[in-house]
Parts: sequence; structure tokens; C-alpha cells
Amino acid sequence: MLNSLRSILQEVNSASDFGVLLEIIVKRVKAVMGTSICSVYLLDAKQDTYVLAATDGLLQAAVGKVSMSCEQGLVGLVAHKAEPLNLEHAETHPRFAYFPETGEEKFSAFLGSPIIHHRTVLGVLVVQQQQRRRFDESEEAFLVTIAAQLAGIIAHADATGELARALSPGLEPDSAFSQAHYSGLASAPGIGIGIAVVVAPAADLSAVPRRLTHDIEGELAQFRDALNSTINDLKTVHQDLSDKLNPEEIALFDVYVSMLDDNSLGGEVCERIKTGLSAQYAWSRVILEHIRTFSAMENPYLRERATDVRDLGRRVLGYLQQQQHEEKHYPENTILIGEELAAPNLADVPFENIRAMVSAKGSYNSHMAILGRAMGIPTIMGAIDLPWTELDGCELVIDAHQGLVIKSPTAQHLEAYEKVYAEEKIFAADLEATKDEPSVTLDGQHISLWVNTGLRIDSMRSLDRGAEGVGLYRTEIPFFMRERFPSEEEQRQIYREQLEMFSPRPVTMRTLDIGGDKALPYFPIEEENPFLGWRGVRVTLDHPEIFLVQLRAMMRASIDLNNLRILLPMISNTEELDSALVLIKRVYHELTVEEGYRFDMPAIGAMIEVPAAVYQIGEIAKRVDFISVGTNDLTQYLLAVDRNNPRVAELYHSFHPSLLKALRIIIDDAKKYHCPVSVCGELAGDPLGAILLVGMGYEFLSMSAANLLRVKAILRQLKLSDMRKFVEQASLLTDTFAIESYLNKSLSQQPGIARFIRPGNSPSLL
Repeated sequence: MLNSLRSILQEVNSASDFGVLLEIIVKRVKAVMGTSICSVYLLDAKQDTYVLAATDGLLQAAVGKVSMSCEQGLVGLVAHKAEPLNLEHAETHPRFAYFPETGEEKFSAFLGSPIIHHRTVLGVLVVQQQQRRRFDESEEAFLVTIAAQLAGIIAHADATGELARALSPGLEPDSAFSQAHYSGLASAPGIGIGIAVVVAPAADLSAVPRRLTHDIEGELAQFRDALNSTINDLKTVHQDLSDKLNPEEIALFDVYVSMLDDNSLGGEVCERIKTGLSAQYAWSRVILEHIRTFSAMENPYLRERATDVRDLGRRVLGYLQQQQHEEKHYPENTILIGEELAAPNLADVPFENIRAMVSAKGSYNSHMAILGRAMGIPTIMGAIDLPWTELDGCELVIDAHQGLVIKSPTAQHLEAYEKVYAEEKIFAADLEATKDEPSVTLDGQHISLWVNTGLRIDSMRSLDRGAEGVGLYRTEIPFFMRERFPSEEEQRQIYREQLEMFSPRPVTMRTLDIGGDKALPYFPIEEENPFLGWRGVRVTLDHPEIFLVQLRAMMRASIDLNNLRILLPMISNTEELDSALVLIKRVYHELTVEEGYRFDMPAIGAMIEVPAAVYQIGEIAKRVDFISVGTNDLTQYLLAVDRNNPRVAELYHSFHPSLLKALRIIIDDAKKYHCPVSVCGELAGDPLGAILLVGMGYEFLSMSAANLLRVKAILRQLKLSDMRKFVEQASLLTDTFAIESYLNKSLSQQPGIARFIRPGNSPSLL
């Protein structure tokens, strides 16, 4: 059955549309399993019913018309229980139901498997037979496997509107997709209303956004120029290799050239461009279709030609992208969208034009999510079902409170969200009034509120909001913005600007923290498990030439200012810490004794982000001047949850009882050694998280500038004694959501506090 499965999946991948795909499934599964009937029932979420979407064996007239709820029939039972059902005498089952409109004869044998995506039953795959038959374990496993493969395809079809059209065959082609909403992870709160601009990787055929054009002749001209450039490249390679390859291999170049003429791929693409599609999108669609066709072929030689077609496709696409690179336009209300947004994507976009960011990959604590919060840009990550290539130029509403992307919003929704947006502006203005007020609790306890920075604009916003210092300056960001490692002098100038900007306030600079989800384009780190691999201080200790240059730049930048603090990331044992301290002291000695510079030795700190470090606080505290807790990674490692994996994102939660216990251990042990402790993770910028941290005894909180005033406002309305009570009560609870619910409920009862926890209320989409 493995060969049958592979063959079916190849056919499915080459299907021209969703309807054809379903027909392939029912026909091929019926044939492989030797049954009378194979059908697919798909969830109509609006009606909460399962609709017959495709069949081989029942009346075609019943497709799109026969449906049943979870309370009806055997199909409904499979959907309700979310598990396979294998019956030899189906007619005797109490849930057996006969639907004469399908034209089926009463059957005995029944095997149904749920189609599940992210814990939601999207449909049921069914085989039936009149004769009594017990499907064996291998047959059941085969059907379950097919159903599992279908799940992702159906979810994508739902996102693009193809599912709606399959359930309602009479629906207009674009109506299902004209108004739609998609879910992701709310990662930086706020509302964004604007026009989508899709950011796609270079020469990636599957990532070309769907764009329409009115300049058909211009697109045709660009396409022909790209073809000619590619043909010239091929001819050059042909000449260079003519004496190195045999005639058969050389002949392939002639085949490639012929594939590009008007009688082959070139002509096919031109016809699509004439329908109004951009040259890039038309080319990518044609090439991907041919790749799928070749990949599905039985002949090994022909199947290998898929690689050649892909290479050819990338070559032409590369030229098309070069031609159109400078034509990229970012409107004043840009919604930045991509499969996997990264910091370099921000470089070309005027900051004031960005209204929101959406990434199909990533999670709440991905690097881009952190940047979104830092810059106050509404951000959604992990929108895995988002048809992002289809959204370029579309009007969108981004509800980053709920994690919703709304395409082509109705006038009513647009009005409602514009109202929420206006209310948030008023709320932000109210917060601005507190920027010069001290961060003091109602009973007089001062809490130092610092900021996490990395971008220059973020630093400027931080000062404007009354930050008392920098708890985390991400030095990796300037490294990301270059095509090589910055020199010592380049780094010194960057660090000097930060130190001068905040002087005399302290600035905590984390040494280069790469690896995990932060890879430099010119220093790639490829690992199967990057978060447990080569990252943070492990990289810089292995590359002292990088580490020493950075330390020299930091210390030279601090001359006459003396507000530098150096923070070491990813410390997991005292050996790493000792090794780093040796290098730090060496640089200080070289600069002051050997080169004659005069400045104070910076305070040195260690980040607590690895569970092992939690239980070594005493030994670490003896060696450093301060400790900073990175709750993002600490949560990730404690819970064994990859923070960039949207499939497990819901398991990542900063109010997990284990994390709260670890945070209490850290602060209690550090106090024994009189070692100052700060929190620079995202928990510090969460109003509820800040309350718990202060209640535990933390007096230094570092957060994004966007959250600083909100945290200050809520701390000013509470007593330290009350926050301690919240901590004690929360520590008695064993469930993450029970803790969050308790805090929300307790604080919502106090006048004027609830709005600081959740400033905006999103409109209903119902």
C-alpha cells in the first residue's frame, strides 16, 4: 500500500484545483481498497454540518446537497468521536442512517476516518460496501494516512475560499475569497488597517505573490527580456562546457532553450499574462504545474526532469525580480506580509508607513514578534493557513488583539475597527500623561522600569517614555543589518550612540546572541535542533576573534560615560561564565594598562535562560555584578516548547506554574548573595506578569518601549502588599489558565485597572 499511497499523493500534488483533487482521492482510494463507494464529507463551519463534497459510487447530484450534523449517521459519529470507525454490520449500529437521495443501496461494511487539522475535525473520509466485510488493520491504517495527508490541504482550501466553493458549487469564483478571515498568534497588540504588501524570498517559485496588472504589454516585454537573458546564459554555459561534457549532456542545453520558446513554456506564460496576471506570478504557476507533472511520472528519467524545470524556473524568475526590484512601492498604510518575516525585511520600508506585520511562520516569541512589540507595530505570527501569496494589494484589517487577519472587510467591520483604533489612540494619549510620573506603587515602593532596545528609533521612543535605563540592548540587530561582521570602529560608533543617548542612565548590552532563530546571512548556522545547539555565549567563546572585537568596541564606547553594563547570554554552567570573564578582564587590561584608555570596569551580568542556571544562582552570583532573567527562553526550555512552532504555540505560556516557581527560586537565591536581579523577558512587559514579578520581589523590569507606560500605570494603582497576595494565591493554583483567569478576575474588579490589562475590545465577526 505504500506504493499506492505515494502514487495517490503524487496525483494529488499535480491536481489543477481543489475539486479535481477530491475526485482523485475518492477514485483512487476506492480502487486501491476495492470497495463500492468512497466519499469525502467536509465541514461547513457556518452550518456546523458535514457536507458530501466528493464521491465515487453515490449519485453526483447529491454532492453539495447531502449533509449531516455530528448527531446524525455514522459519518456524524466519526466526526463527533474524532476517531476511526470500522463496522462489519453497519446496518445494526444504532447510529446507522439511510440517505436515499444519495442513491446508495443499504450497505453493511463501513470504514470512516476523521480528517483532523489542529484538533478540529475538518471532514470524514469514508469507504462503504454492500457486502459484509471487516476492513483489516492495514486498510484502516491506509485510510487514516490518506485522511492525515488531506488535513493540511483542506485547511489551505478553507483559507483560499476553495472549500467554500466545493461545498457550494454555484458560488461565484471570487465571492468565497473576497471576504475572509484567518487566524494566527496575537504577538504585538493593536489594530492595523491598510494595504497588504507581500515580501517574498528571491527566486522562490512557491513564494511569488499573486499580482494583477493593467500594463499587459509592459509585463510581456519584461517577460521576454527575462527569457532572452536566460537563453543567453544557457548559450554561454553551453559554449564553456562543450569540451567537457559528452554530446548527450550538451544536448540538454538545447532542450532548455527550446522549452523557453513561444511553442512551449514561453507561449503558455504569455497567454496567462494576457489574462491580467503579472509576469512573475504567471511564470511561477506554469513552472510549478510542470514540476508536479514531471514529479508524478513513473519513468525515473522523466521524473528527474522536474529538477531541470525547477532550475530553469528559478533562473527566469531571478531576472524578472531584478527588473522589478526598484518598482516596490510601500503605501502610507502598509501591512507587511510574508511567509517568514525577518529583521532585514524592515530595512526597505519607511517605518512610519508600517501599520501592521503578519508572518505565516513563527510564534509569539519569535524575533520579529519581539521587534513588533518593541516598535509598537501590531503583529501576528504563525498564521499558517494564511494564503499570503494571494493577498498582495488587498485591503486588510489586522486585529492583533485576537490574532485575526480580515481580508476585504465589510463596511460595518471597517467602521467598527476604525472606532477601536481611535479608542486606542485616545488610550495611548492618556498613558502619555504618565511618562513623567515616578514608577512607584501606592504604598511607596519604587520599581525601576527599563527598556529592551536594538533599533535606533526604538531607543528614541524609550527616552520619550521615561525609561530609567536599558535592561537589554540587542547587539545582534546591527549585525543583521550588514552583509558582513561590522568592524570594531563601526561597532564602537553604534554602541557610543546608545550610551550617549541614555547617559547617565545605565545601558545593558548583551554580547552577540545568534543561533536558534537568529542566524546571520553571512554566518549561517544549520542544525537539526538549533535551540539546543550552538547559540549565545557558546558561539562567541568558540570565536574569540568576534567576541574580543565586540568587547573592545563596547568598552571604548563607554569612555567618559561609564554607564555600560555587559550581559552574557545563554549561560548554562560556571565554566562558560569563567571563560567569558577571563576574556572580558583581558580586554579591560589591554585597553587601560597597555593602551592607556581611562574608564571604569563595566558591570558584568549573566542571563538566566537555561533551567540548569536556575539551580546555580549562588555560584553565578558570586562571579557577576548582576543577574538578568530572560523569561522567553527560560519558558521555552522549561516547557520543551519551540517558541517558533505555531503547532505547539498554545503550550507556551509565561504563567505556567513551573516558570513561576523558577522565578521565585531565582529571586530568593539571588537575595541571599545581595546580587541585583532584573527581568528582561517579555513577561516583564505584560501588566499581569509585571504584577507577579513585583510581588515576588523583582525591582528591575525591562520591557519594550510600547509596554512601559502601561506597566507603569498599573503599578501606580496597586500596593506592593496586594501584589504579594496575588503571588501567594497564584502559587496555590496548578493550571496555567487558572492563574491567568484568577488575575484577570481579581484585577477587573478594581476600578480603572481593567483597561490597562486589555485596552481594546475587538468587534465581533459574527
